[in-house]
Amino acid sequence: MTTQRNYLKGMELGSAAPGLPPGSATSATPAKKPNVVFVLTDDQGYGDLHCHGNRFIKTPYMDNLASESVSFTDFHVMTCCAPSRAMLMTGRYPMRTGVWCTVGKTSRMKQGEITMADVFKANGYRTGFFGKWHLGDNYPFRPQDRGFEDVLMSGGGGVGNTPDYWANDYFDDTFMRNGMWEKHEGFCTDVWFSQAMKFIEQNKNRPFFCCVPTNAPHLPFVAPKKYLDTYRSEEDPSIRAFYAMITNIDDNIGRLRRKLVELDIDKDTILIFITDNGSVIGGRKYNAGMRGHKGSEWDGGHRVPFFIRWANGGLEGGRKIDRITCGIDVLPTLMDLCGLERKEGPLLDGDSLVPLLKDDTENWPNRTIFVQNQWPKTKPEKWFRTALMTDEWRLLNNNVLNQIKKDPAQQHNVIKNNPEVVARLRAVYDRWWDGVGEADPCGGKETIIGSHKENPCKLTGHDIDHLWNHDQVLEGCPATGHWDLIVECDGEYEFELRRYPVEANAPIRGTIPVPEDLKNFPYNRNEYAVTYNHSRELPVVSALCQIGSFQQRKTLPAKAEPSVDYILNENGEVLAVKFRTKLEAGKTRLEAWFTDKDGKRVTNAYYVYVTRH
Repeated sequence: MTTQRNYLKGMELGSAAPGLPPGSATSATPAKKPNVVFVLTDDQGYGDLHCHGNRFIKTPYMDNLASESVSFTDFHVMTCCAPSRAMLMTGRYPMRTGVWCTVGKTSRMKQGEITMADVFKANGYRTGFFGKWHLGDNYPFRPQDRGFEDVLMSGGGGVGNTPDYWANDYFDDTFMRNGMWEKHEGFCTDVWFSQAMKFIEQNKNRPFFCCVPTNAPHLPFVAPKKYLDTYRSEEDPSIRAFYAMITNIDDNIGRLRRKLVELDIDKDTILIFITDNGSVIGGRKYNAGMRGHKGSEWDGGHRVPFFIRWANGGLEGGRKIDRITCGIDVLPTLMDLCGLERKEGPLLDGDSLVPLLKDDTENWPNRTIFVQNQWPKTKPEKWFRTALMTDEWRLLNNNVLNQIKKDPAQQHNVIKNNPEVVARLRAVYDRWWDGVGEADPCGGKETIIGSHKENPCKLTGHDIDHLWNHDQVLEGCPATGHWDLIVECDGEYEFELRRYPVEANAPIRGTIPVPEDLKNFPYNRNEYAVTYNHSRELPVVSALCQIGSFQQRKTLPAKAEPSVDYILNENGEVLAVKFRTKLEAGKTRLEAWFTDKDGKRVTNAYYVYVTRH
């Protein structure tokens, strides 16, 4: 494998490990390639497990897995969702991949990145994905475009996000199966694990890579009743539901492990458990003595559990490793353990953790790890919400220094007493930042239209602005921006401008009632990401579409007659306005918006369906 380590060469606090030549691995290739199951939970922090000292939560299967695994106790990811996922999928710092935030173009992983699934697939593995992706909903950014062969996913970054199926609520939801919506019964976490186990059973006789990234325990804080009842003594309803969601995940981990034993492949399977950022509830209950929470540059925002078990590879027994490690290390480690080649693609930032797994700590280098939260920046900003980390130090935002072994709660700023340490860390960061900047994090993120791989293509406001959820659609929040596109081939294209997605079947101007199954839904509305409980009319009089040299405006009649220009409901109300034009292959940009009677922009279209005819 090839790494980025040369960019820190000669720097005291950087890794001293030289880059490895392309395609190499530091350990012998196993005679039989192991299976890999990768479980990633959402918004669960290091302290949200009983085995990490949390006496309030019940996680017996996670605890048991920890006791039978090798655990990394100083392992870090990014402070929020999509950047962590990009890091884990690629072995690279997320800003290099074009991902530094969770909405807009900032959550799409740019073209040219090589994912974990790409590597496994190229080495003869079957690859499956069951859960939350949050790295792009259109071709060529979807998991099925990134090496996964069997995909069941939710839309956007969570339930109720703009790309998600309308009125999904974690129960009996509709998910995307290899590009097509498919209805499922049951609680979402149960669905993900059931589908993953079906994939595992279908592929038990050949090596497989199965990725199970749950959307729980991310908002909304809801869970099946029997799990809520487990925590009936908890007074805070959001913590009660949050812990209930984690215990439900825990039960599913138990189900998964029993399935692996039943299929007689448990010892031949590498099982990884990890989470995507610090706890969303942070210090409201228990946070393992850490400062900070999801989104924070303090350790509580990005230090997470990382368990890895492989019985036939000697990775078991409950051993703990306290050296600083990071999400960029997971892919190089799996390549090493499984004997995988990565013959092409950009350089990796991570290092294989196999030496540590083999208890070779003497030769392990001193490393500097970088964590940043760039929310809500449209372009990355130097030192913004930044943590530089070594085994001993934490430098935050260029003005706070903590000696982490002596001060794990990060209560004491010792920056004035350690000028040499600060100077060295700043020099390492400057060089790292310069290298990341060379990667052009804003490029290579155009959606491709006109491809047989996605035709029609649904564009959403999630990818051009901070219009990230269905409540904003209902409220008619103003959105601006444009879609960067690549027209794959010459042809005639139709653009269908909507306020609501097709499945909502609602008029552009009008309100929409609360879905029946949500009217009496037992959630705490103050903690629910999307309520669907209010909407307002918009004063839309016309719609305008502009792409390349084409620009056209169409008026919305109060009650329209059927025509090629509109899609109507049974009352003659306009659901969508259609535009047609011929386009040539190449890069372009699309703007689509609604205006009022004075010609002023009300908002962008929240949904545009693009079809090549």
